[in-house]
Amino acid sequence: MSVSPISKCSRFAGIAAAVALLGAAPAVAQDLNALIWCDHADPALLSPFEKANGVKVNVKEFEGTGAGLAIVEQSQPGDWDVMVIDSIDVPRGVEKGLFEPLPEDKLPFADLFPEVMMNGSTVVDGKRYGITEKFGYNTIGYNKEKVDVADMQSMASLTDPKYKGRIAIYDYYLPVIGMAALSIGKKTSELTEADLPAIKDVLLKMKANAKLVGEVTASQTALATGEVDILVGGGEWVTAGLAKENPALDFSIPREGAVLWSQSLAMFKDSKNKDLALKFIQYVLSPEGQARLATSSCYWGMPSSTKAALTDEQKKILRFDEQPGFLARAQPYPAPSPELDKKMQDVWTEMLQAQ
Repeated sequence: MSVSPISKCSRFAGIAAAVALLGAAPAVAQDLNALIWCDHADPALLSPFEKANGVKVNVKEFEGTGAGLAIVEQSQPGDWDVMVIDSIDVPRGVEKGLFEPLPEDKLPFADLFPEVMMNGSTVVDGKRYGITEKFGYNTIGYNKEKVDVADMQSMASLTDPKYKGRIAIYDYYLPVIGMAALSIGKKTSELTEADLPAIKDVLLKMKANAKLVGEVTASQTALATGEVDILVGGGEWVTAGLAKENPALDFSIPREGAVLWSQSLAMFKDSKNKDLALKFIQYVLSPEGQARLATSSCYWGMPSSTKAALTDEQKKILRFDEQPGFLARAQPYPAPSPELDKKMQDVWTEMLQAQ
């Protein structure tokens, strides 16, 4: 149901090339086969692990949990060792019998920001199947030289005539519907069909104020080039990676809140290399692995570990020290039932088609 940040992986400019896994040949002892989002394809992340363990990490990139699970269904048992998955979607893999419980005593759970443990999703029937490795926000991205920064502390700015024609909207329904819900005081985890008319009204007002609604590349490019001054649904995953080229770009967590995205690592039950798979997960959650993942050439994001070995400049760009306050105001992606999800998609389509 959820899409990786978000659906951005294979479309981001400058993505590190993934090493495609060809065919379904069985893995050799010194191979680790990983289904990943594009941030894990960065050689800066993989090479230190490969050299330290004398192994080769074969990666296959996918977009969205549904696509990842489809790859697994088309593979043979044991073809894959680890998987990156939206934290809220870990139960989907567990229901299919795909994942191995993780040994909590061998992973640095005590180092994680407590708010991104996501125990409601990563723990199923008392067993932990996923560990959060990276997170961030769908919120308001903006050019601080072009807007009144004080305005960016409220979602009311997104429908303010002052910014008409200066806004882009990220074309992904779940996080932006979540933002619209927060703007009217609704909790993303408690949305019902009865909330949709009011949410639709907010979306239509945003659309009327917007210059464009676009997928990741189009929307982030519009912000980066100055075509627009505000990106609805943007966050550190847009602005942090562009900070060196355009230090005027920033993001806010408005007083109404922001939508939290979170990605986890899981181990396959049928993995033939469980010891190596665990080593990989341990590496990614180490201070050095966390820093490399957080600043991947594909997209930046917040490391889940409070001990990530980021430089002072990287922490400043990610606003690392402000995370406790941000997390206190963040809510998870909406996780609607299939029926409500369809109705949300219909509301989004009606907004897109509105003149």
